[in-house]
Amino acid sequence: MSELKEPKRYLVTSALPYANGQKHIGHLAGAYLPADIYVRYLRARKKDVVFVCGSDEHGTAIPIQAMKEGTTPQSIIDKYHHLLKENFEAFSISFDIYDRTSNPIHHETAREFFTYLEERNELEIKASEQYFDEAANTFLADRYIKGTCPQCGFANAFGDQCEKCGSTLSPEELIDPVSTLSGNPPVKRATRHWYLPLDRHEAWLRQWIIEGHKDDWKVNVTGQCKSWIDAGLQARAVTRDLDWGVKLPPKTGEDENADPDRSGKVLYVWFDAPIGYISATKQWALNHGKDWKPYWMDPETKLVHFIGKDNIVFHCIIFPVMLKLHGYIVPENVPGNEFMNLEGDKMSTSRNWKLDMQDFIDDFINKENGGPQMADALRYYLTTILPETKDSEFTWKGFQDAVNGELVAAFANFFNRTFVLMHKLTGGKVPKFHNDLADEKDRELIEIIKNAPSRIQQLLEEYKFREALFEVIDLSRRGNKYMQDKEPWIKAKDPEAGNNQSSIENCLHICLQLCANLSIYISPFLPNTAKKMCQMMKVVDKMLDWENAGSVKLLSVGYSLRSPALLFRKIEDAEVEMQVIKLKKGLEESKMQQEETNNKLKEAETPANSLKTEIVYDDFDKIDLRIGTILHAEKVAKADKLLKLEVEMGMEKRTIVSGIAQHFSLEALVGKQVIVVANLAPRKMRGIESQGMILTAEQPDGKLILVNPDTLTQPGSQVK
Repeated sequence: MSELKEPKRYLVTSALPYANGQKHIGHLAGAYLPADIYVRYLRARKKDVVFVCGSDEHGTAIPIQAMKEGTTPQSIIDKYHHLLKENFEAFSISFDIYDRTSNPIHHETAREFFTYLEERNELEIKASEQYFDEAANTFLADRYIKGTCPQCGFANAFGDQCEKCGSTLSPEELIDPVSTLSGNPPVKRATRHWYLPLDRHEAWLRQWIIEGHKDDWKVNVTGQCKSWIDAGLQARAVTRDLDWGVKLPPKTGEDENADPDRSGKVLYVWFDAPIGYISATKQWALNHGKDWKPYWMDPETKLVHFIGKDNIVFHCIIFPVMLKLHGYIVPENVPGNEFMNLEGDKMSTSRNWKLDMQDFIDDFINKENGGPQMADALRYYLTTILPETKDSEFTWKGFQDAVNGELVAAFANFFNRTFVLMHKLTGGKVPKFHNDLADEKDRELIEIIKNAPSRIQQLLEEYKFREALFEVIDLSRRGNKYMQDKEPWIKAKDPEAGNNQSSIENCLHICLQLCANLSIYISPFLPNTAKKMCQMMKVVDKMLDWENAGSVKLLSVGYSLRSPALLFRKIEDAEVEMQVIKLKKGLEESKMQQEETNNKLKEAETPANSLKTEIVYDDFDKIDLRIGTILHAEKVAKADKLLKLEVEMGMEKRTIVSGIAQHFSLEALVGKQVIVVANLAPRKMRGIESQGMILTAEQPDGKLILVNPDTLTQPGSQVK
């Protein structure tokens, strides 16, 4: 099966981002920027295209994040949905609709989809035993079960993974499992779930993907699909015992509570999330008075999914089976990108080795010398390093070099030089072209301009966005070379020489026409830059329509153009250095937090009342305990648990950093006497050298109290 040559319409989707946290630039480069480039190109060709996306707001990760932040699942999805929407807008990702799977129209659509498959016997029901919390009266998802890891013996491993040794687990493997909801041991209870039998569709998938799309899909996509199919597909559960998500619909004609096996069940998030593309299209159609059905049911519609490689199996195997069974069209292409690394290492939210979209917005776009052009600067660099067929790497030095050495030195430089010389040599107007005096260099560049659209268009149609952008930048380099060869500024010094003025006018006329063409080609990649170029050329955005590409008559002779303005600023060394320092600092803070977490987990392994390893008197005699008086207390910046204390020790004053901020007010500490471990080796905490440790005692409720003398004692007195 080959791709449609002239589709009647296009439906383009980007993977629904999970609304449980911020997203980094690797996500932006994987599924959203490439899709936006493609959609903007289609719009420039005046194609009927709808670009849909939205927040994925179901699954266990949402309530788990809510527990971490001490709030409700609804608050979590509201918070991150709006943040993600604003982030995408800041980078000019031009969705026709950015919806959310918590909307009623999605719940209705997903339930209808399930019912359609169930009534046609396309689903299977299987019984199994799963862990159940009798106190909480609920079945437990993997993350709601803790127990001893069978691999390393860690007592607080989760039902899906041990955070100490990293082993992937199942709840059945845990030793002495308990529910995280009640703390009680769970029991096994029988439950029924609905499954999508993927094994029934292996032959069709093999013919459709491996044979039908081997020439037009990316090799990394077809390769992963082939591995899955060759390994043998298994039935996959489409329901889950959970209280957060799309409720399982009743059988047609039955009451909602008629079947007790359906209560407490929701559609598995992998099943309901891609249906979000359909519900978002429905919502878009309602918003604009359109009919959504042709976009999902008409074979003349070209459906394209833009995703990262971790979503290939869902969009190339599972969702196409669902679509085919429902009578919808299947995707014509799934341009799945690989991962983008950061400064030599994989991006990791847990390790804080990442560059969130919001961080770039705060540090560059929202700054005084930022704005939309800085958004375009990142769009440019990300496009040049898109992980189209293999993993790529973002570096801050690479970002600086791409902006300064390519955008500024080549593209923007050509545009600026052309406008400066036009105002200086031809009165700020588009000069006449003297065809009878055109030389070989003039005719060569004109042919290059005329032939450029076909090559760039071909690469965009093949989803080769890196190569397409290279062609655009290379076109500006050719313009720079042409101008350098023609040297109009030299010829202007000798106006009496024959034909010098005509040669100057020919040069600037062609360069201006090339500038107009460059604004068309750069528009899908850098939309804000293209608009700025149009403003300087005093033309409406309609000139950016693809049908104008390749014309050397876009700017009329005698037309006055605005004075030149810089398209981009340079990225300074200090900015790059600051970002690298910030990145490394974030990693160190993450390590400190992980160390603190590990220490807590170790403490959790040992009962609070159990004694530590036995020591002898000589061990204890090494500890020098002294009485100290707290003179001053203040909070440590960006550390919720730490206080910086100034302690009078008799012969000296010491600075001690203590993790007691959540147990005492600053006012209550000043003047208090404490027992200090005086000969503890100094240690830096958050950049502050701590010169000792104060003793506290933990109460059964977890609160700390100070260990201090009954009567006022001379500071520095030794405790024996």
